[in-house]
Amino acid sequence: MHRTRIKICGITRPEDALAAARAGADAIGLVFYPASPRAVDLPRALDIVRALPALVGVVALFVNAQPGQVLEVIDRLRPSLLQFHGDETPEDCERYAHPYLRAARVRPGLDLLDLAARYRQSPGHVRGLLLDAYVEGYGGGGEVFDWSLIPADVGCPVVLSGGLRAANVGQAIGCVRPWAVDVSSGVEAAKGVKDAAAMRAFVAAVRAADDALARSSAQRGG
Repeated sequence: MHRTRIKICGITRPEDALAAARAGADAIGLVFYPASPRAVDLPRALDIVRALPALVGVVALFVNAQPGQVLEVIDRLRPSLLQFHGDETPEDCERYAHPYLRAARVRPGLDLLDLAARYRQSPGHVRGLLLDAYVEGYGGGGEVFDWSLIPADVGCPVVLSGGLRAANVGQAIGCVRPWAVDVSSGVEAAKGVKDAAAMRAFVAAVRAADDALARSSAQRGG
């Protein structure tokens, strides 16, 4: 049975990182974009990572960052993945020789198959596309987009983001069948402050959706 992975992004406090891990998150996201209300600096990020138990991934998110900043985060934080959310080209993303996710803001007219192909043709550090809603500026703004715009086979793992919460993540998983889901505002008490109960509810909703898909598959004979 496929288990949908869960990333909880926009962590700004060590206690929230620990609560995310205890809820069952596979990874947390740390935002190194000063314009974001969920931004952290490197000392804060290091405090957050020290709070994590073993086997919880760390994703470092950048938006058109200077290479020196990215290299310093890689060197000192040792993130599992980078996430590029700006205008970075395949060459920009590959220059660090570090596994990464490429974010895409989805709207009609965006050719996701072409986008995935362009990044897969690079030296090979891309690990998936993170699909978010299109809004002005960078990030999805907690908005849901039209999941029917996602092709059945993008050609690489899909991390689904954009307005997800416990109430709709099951529907999203049933529709898209993503490799992973990414949540931020949907599990918050305030911007950058996570709600432990909301994180537990989100994880439970993901697991319930996985179970429902497994039962459906078994009934169809696999």
